[in-house]
Amino acid sequence: MSDSKQLTAAQRADLRTVAAMIVPESAEYKVPGADDAVIQADMIATLGRDTALVAQALDHLAQLAGKPLAELDDSRRDAVALEFRSRGGAAAATLVRVVLQCYYRDDRVLRSLGLELRAPFPKGHVLPDGDWSLLDPVKARGGTLRRAP
Repeated sequence: MSDSKQLTAAQRADLRTVAAMIVPESAEYKVPGADDAVIQADMIATLGRDTALVAQALDHLAQLAGKPLAELDDSRRDAVALEFRSRGGAAAATLVRVVLQCYYRDDRVLRSLGLELRAPFPKGHVLPDGDWSLLDPVKARGGTLRRAP
């Protein structure tokens, strides 16, 4: 596993390969794949605390493949991915989450889904300072007490 806070060049190439496998480009829907340069830059820039687990996942993939995943042909790559999915654990889940969260916050992808590129609330409405009336329905419900497991 990489002990630095950055991915190596081989890990970045494998990340791009994995991202393309998870979300390929679609001409039909006019969206890029998760291997798009802008999406990849976002992934690398926002890895933060996930860097160690993502590096661990990429190292595990390369170990299963016997060489960097990016160097494999498609059929061998798919076989390695299937094996990794069954044994990858938390590192695999983190890798998939990182790819999907960066993909689905890309403006082009949001537009293709018919979503607006801004927060859905307050949609141009200005709320007066100190107006807490939006919380009235919540306050009216009263407290809910539940037994802890």
